[in-house]
Amino acid sequence: MTAAARARKYEPRRVPETKVATSAMIASLAAEGYDTVAAPFGHALVEAAKDNARIVGLTADLAKYTDLHVFAQAYPDRFYQMGMAEQLLMSAAAGMAHEGFIPFATTYSVFASRRAYDFICMAIAEENLPVKIVCGLPGLTTGYGPSHQATEDLAIFRGLPNLTILDPCDATDVAQMVPAMIAHDGPVYARLLRGKVPEVLTRYRPDYQFKLGRAQMIREGRDVLVVSSGIMTMRALDAAELLAKDGIDVAVLHCPTIKPLDTETILAEAGKGRLLVTAENHSEVGGLGEAVARSLLRAGVTPSFRQIALPDQFLEAGALPTLHDLYGLSTAKVAQQIRGWL
Repeated sequence: MTAAARARKYEPRRVPETKVATSAMIASLAAEGYDTVAAPFGHALVEAAKDNARIVGLTADLAKYTDLHVFAQAYPDRFYQMGMAEQLLMSAAAGMAHEGFIPFATTYSVFASRRAYDFICMAIAEENLPVKIVCGLPGLTTGYGPSHQATEDLAIFRGLPNLTILDPCDATDVAQMVPAMIAHDGPVYARLLRGKVPEVLTRYRPDYQFKLGRAQMIREGRDVLVVSSGIMTMRALDAAELLAKDGIDVAVLHCPTIKPLDTETILAEAGKGRLLVTAENHSEVGGLGEAVARSLLRAGVTPSFRQIALPDQFLEAGALPTLHDLYGLSTAKVAQQIRGWL
């Protein structure tokens, strides 16, 4: 090799500039065309607190990322910043509940379910206290990898006696679940959709009203029944529109309350001879799908049954739309799976 060739070989090369097109944390959950509502949880809590001085808000350094900052600005004397200490957060909320308050404790789902579980179990659930645990980033709603993806939170919390579990679909669900949580005299764990949250359910059911403990039919259909919760109701509805073009008629039964599950409505719809598909933004282990399957078996109702859920593994990090497609939660993948099962 000549001296000139050797010099070219080891000459520093300029790396082409690239732009990151999507963020792992910030990505729209809704398809284009949906209207959105900013911080529906925070505004609903402020509205409820006007006539209820017992309501207080606590957070583990995540007010902005759980929309509790709206409440903090409206009621600074009723807002408590507990720092990055979820166990302390839950213990303090339990103490306030003992003194007659209705604490709303916010953090990320992964921190509440993994770090603070024993404190929620012994200080809140066992005492049946009216602590409302409202948590962002449930399931696969962030691309930050297993440290932030609470893909097993429903499985963890379903085993706790006294605890009501909510998985809302859209801004209407999030806003209307707040007064329902306050009216319920016991602990509640709610998966939170924050920031600009899409309006979905009223597009199909203008009269839709969240009802704690009740599943509601959002779209009728003769061929397939999808039983879904959370953002997967939105994906199921979008997939139903795609499948309708192929002549496949899909019904969507929305179940925003995971526990107690509305088995009466599910069993009534499951007995109509359609393929039954459960769809959830959660591990295939221990969430809505297994809760529905248990109810069917106990009642002796045996429709053809399939499950759309996240795999039983730690998930990759990356851009959220890419991950939803990879793990089968995107609208296209939901439609593809249902089409393949018919």
